[in-house]
Amino acid sequence: MDFISGEIIGIDKPLGWTSFDAVKRVRGAIQRRMRVRKFKVGHAGTLDPLATGVLIICTGRATRRISELQDGLKEYVAEVTLGATTPSFDLETEIDATYPCDHITEELVGSVLPRFTGKVMQVPPVFSAVKVDGRRAYSFARKGKDVELKPKSLEIREIEILKFEAPVLTLRVLCSKGTYIRALARDLGVALGSGAHLTGLRRTRVGDITIDNCWTLDEALEHIAEDEIVFPDNAADDSGCRVGETEHT
Repeated sequence: MDFISGEIIGIDKPLGWTSFDAVKRVRGAIQRRMRVRKFKVGHAGTLDPLATGVLIICTGRATRRISELQDGLKEYVAEVTLGATTPSFDLETEIDATYPCDHITEELVGSVLPRFTGKVMQVPPVFSAVKVDGRRAYSFARKGKDVELKPKSLEIREIEILKFEAPVLTLRVLCSKGTYIRALARDLGVALGSGAHLTGLRRTRVGDITIDNCWTLDEALEHIAEDEIVFPDNAADDSGCRVGETEHT
């Protein structure tokens, strides 16, 4: 593995881990293997702790491609529970209201889904990293303060019903970066004349990297520890990865 010239590693992020947790573990394994104190490693697109699936980790000069990689289309499998809402639109917070949902059929769901495909405007969740006056929105939300977020333009290419066993709806969503599946669950509940929140999320694709191309975190750490590694002759160039004098992001 050539960490300095750059590796692009697809990780199947475990449930409960932040994206930073995964990057930190990978960086630490590389630092130990190369016997350096610092090394440049980053991820191409945050994945919430309550979600699993594709997390792209870049090393060395490949970190220059982070912006390009995170611009790729994202595919998710989302579990949406109808008839109840939470302030965060997912399981981070407790249910705050319940609604009738016996009237919701698969046919009704299918009839409203076209409203959410194509170019759409979406208001991000207040429990999100969107900045408001220089601070993350969640820092206000967790203190119970009201935050007004502006709708953002995004594109949802496809939404497919995979399964519907009331009150749980499972969807496949293909969308642009910046799409909050939690917010989609919120808006879908409203469109169905009920409420809804996200109870499961798995990212199955980022650009050309699918979940089938990914290692588990343990597999990635094993490869880092055991695979042959390359030390380029020009390791001291503008990559910022001089052995022993590197910096990290």
